[in-house]
Amino acid sequence: MTDTIYALASAAGRAGVAVYRLSGPRTGAALAALTGRSPPPPRRAVRRVFADADGEVIDDGLALWFPAPASFTGEDVAELHLHGGRAVAAALAAALGRFGLRPAEPGEFSRRAFGNGKMDLTRAEAIADLVDAETAAQRRQALRQMEGGLAAVVESWRSRLVTALAHLEAVIDFADEDIPAGLPTGIVAEVAALAADLAADLADGHRGERTRDGIHIAIVGAPNVGKSSLLNRLARRDAAIVSAEAGTTRDVIEIHLDLGGWPVVVADTAGLRDAAGEIEAEGVRRALARAESADLKLAVFDGAGLDAATLEVIDDATLVVLNKLDTVTTALPPAIAGRPALALSARSGDGVERLVEALTAEVERRFAVGTAPVLTRARHRAAVGEAEAALRRFDPRGGIELAAEDLRLAARALGRVTGRVEVDEVLDAIFREFCIGK
Repeated sequence: MTDTIYALASAAGRAGVAVYRLSGPRTGAALAALTGRSPPPPRRAVRRVFADADGEVIDDGLALWFPAPASFTGEDVAELHLHGGRAVAAALAAALGRFGLRPAEPGEFSRRAFGNGKMDLTRAEAIADLVDAETAAQRRQALRQMEGGLAAVVESWRSRLVTALAHLEAVIDFADEDIPAGLPTGIVAEVAALAADLAADLADGHRGERTRDGIHIAIVGAPNVGKSSLLNRLARRDAAIVSAEAGTTRDVIEIHLDLGGWPVVVADTAGLRDAAGEIEAEGVRRALARAESADLKLAVFDGAGLDAATLEVIDDATLVVLNKLDTVTTALPPAIAGRPALALSARSGDGVERLVEALTAEVERRFAVGTAPVLTRARHRAAVGEAEAALRRFDPRGGIELAAEDLRLAARALGRVTGRVEVDEVLDAIFREFCIGK
């Protein structure tokens, strides 16, 4: 990547400021040509007049200079803070093109930073997650990952693996040298402990992925118990059709919500009953499938009575709702099937806020991770799972060379999480720790 690129980093509209970033070996020359002066002192905002190759003034703004390697991409970088009007943007783009710069591709600045060793893959992914974050929980998780939380954990695992592999390689390749006795026994214990650490992180209930992609909540219940009305109350809009006719909802209807800072996907499903036709039967099948795959369920009953089909779906991931509080004249039970029951009226809104609070508390209890880093993408989980499987296979009794290969496979898999796959690391560890070849 030897060419110089530029990108509009942000624009605040007509009356605001547009920030252009330039990166590459010709950045300094382009900045000097635009301003008619040498680049300003590093990391200081300096006022400059910007002009094109013909000397026509483009704008009067600020220039910042970040010489390599102390920049985001590791290359020479410049920031131009100009007015956000379209005419300024068009003139600057034309001038940069004449100076030999090209527009950046999506993600190219982060790609260059990764290629120059300024960040690992998890930090690059975190930047994308932060840009896409819509809730406080997503923002906090992306920031933790961007600060290196996940990378530090994965690299600590990998460092332990490389050390164990170095010890094992030393036993294989340098058997005649001065190698400490009893090394394989220590390796077996360390590999077992590392496998347990990986397994513990894999058994986290997919909290990181759920926070990133959305926690799925299914509303289930018999026809006409008020599921669609409850969905509309939660959405604060008419997302689903509400009718007194039973079986109005035939397919799954989804809405995306910010629930106390958590991203959730709430699904309204078809009423659970013996279907009257093929289409309704398919709706019931989809409702049951969604209830089975959901992270949480809202089992909605008519306050006047309970139905057997909905009772069957209640488990420890279910919040029970007794709807139509405004029409019930008898006392409602405090619990159903061992789960606390929340009484409300989806029609009037009475009790809905209590449900939202209870639902938020349940999401917090199940998915909050504090400051601990978590696996946030399917590729992270697949790589760590592959490493854990290789460590579970590790057994020097079946052949020390095969055992060493399992450690190599595990280290390679973990390296894919951060993008680090170093060929010489094992030899470096051998020579550093055993001083072989003196």
